[in-house]
Amino acid sequence: MKLSMGEVAARLGASSQTPDRPVEGYSIDSRTLTPGSLFFAIRGPRFDGHEFVDRALDRGAAGAVVERAYREGASPETAARLVAVSDTVTALQDLAQSVRRTWGRAVVGITGSTGKTTTKELIAALLAPKYSVHKSLGNLNNQYGVPLTLLGLEPGHEVAVVEMAMSAPGEIARLAEIVEPETGVVTNAAPVHLEFFDSVDAIARAKRELIEHLKSPATAVLNHDDPRVRRFANGFQGRVVTFGLGEGADFRAFDLGVSNHGGIGVGMRFRVAARAWEAEFQMVLPGRHNVENALAAIATASIFEVPVDALVQALGDFKPLGQRSEVLTLPGPVMVLNDSYNSNPCALERMLETLAGWPRAKRRIVVAGEMLELGPTSPELHRQAGQKCAQAGVGWLIAVQGDARFILEGAVQAGLPTARTRFFPDAEQAGKFCRSLVEPGDVVLVKGSRGVHLEKVIETLQSLPVRLFS
Repeated sequence: MKLSMGEVAARLGASSQTPDRPVEGYSIDSRTLTPGSLFFAIRGPRFDGHEFVDRALDRGAAGAVVERAYREGASPETAARLVAVSDTVTALQDLAQSVRRTWGRAVVGITGSTGKTTTKELIAALLAPKYSVHKSLGNLNNQYGVPLTLLGLEPGHEVAVVEMAMSAPGEIARLAEIVEPETGVVTNAAPVHLEFFDSVDAIARAKRELIEHLKSPATAVLNHDDPRVRRFANGFQGRVVTFGLGEGADFRAFDLGVSNHGGIGVGMRFRVAARAWEAEFQMVLPGRHNVENALAAIATASIFEVPVDALVQALGDFKPLGQRSEVLTLPGPVMVLNDSYNSNPCALERMLETLAGWPRAKRRIVVAGEMLELGPTSPELHRQAGQKCAQAGVGWLIAVQGDARFILEGAVQAGLPTARTRFFPDAEQAGKFCRSLVEPGDVVLVKGSRGVHLEKVIETLQSLPVRLFS
């Protein structure tokens, strides 16, 4: 939302010496700041944004929000462009909440252990036939990203779709206080961030914070197939809408099948039964888990009364974000399931199910990166993932970095020959080996936590020369 420096200062209980200067955007990164933006000098664990205030102003920032002590030590010329507050993170969040309240329209909040970003994109796409939708960019879903999303609201937007993530109890509650969503969507609760939680039940309790902080009139959209999430309805005073593949869900998918939808790789077809209608859907996203994500979006858009035929068309036209259930066809042909953006045990298992059901695969190859933030359970969870690889009929298993070596250990224990496994300390070496290994007709799944940088494997595979398959 476009404000003036004076309006920003007033909303933060501060003052500005340049009250009429317009603010065209908001940033916490001086490297990507665009001219006219307001820079928030965030003091984080690795960087202090105050060290980059001068750079931001030189790049054309309208001004900067800083701690009071910083402005007191600045030159008069610089101080004139600063708004001083006690804490810049709190200021960022408070300004975002103020903008959300000024805008005053419907917000959908989304959380869950897996599928958040894809579900957010699907919900936005299925609402778009009827509404002007504002959504979180990429995965701007934390204490900084969520406020930046809200600050992008404009008067013409009719619905906002906001993704919310956490790594500790209380974080979802705080984000919900800022966002004030009326509709809350929970995809699932699974073993992720076990470095910070002692059980999946604890993770579920943290996810439930979204439902507990919904603004009236509140609607909870819950995964009926996840028993922990289904129990979020207990004691909830608002409207509950469920989705899933099991009996009893308000929006239930059945007759699932693989579909070469639109000639773009392999997607899914399925029917959905709701209380008032039944329809067939197709999408380019592969896998049963993405049917669940689509169901969450169908349920949410139906709450907003998007017509069924518009939902069918919008889902059929949906294009996934890069590195999330992305299907690439390389020379040969070699099919690559690029799900390299992030990973956890549940998400890897779901992609293995997708790989196991892939039609006409000559060999199924998995490049599995280390799954981070699993705490003391990490070795055992990686071993279990390896067992799942063997059970999925994987022909080759390539593990990358750190605890991923336990994936190989589990796979060999479950029957995968050692000769068809390899461990590499980094993605670059793994990519080179995988490139030398693949043959026409192979299907390759690439999945690992963001810190493993498996996008390098994808880049290496995309360099496959056509002549190798001539």
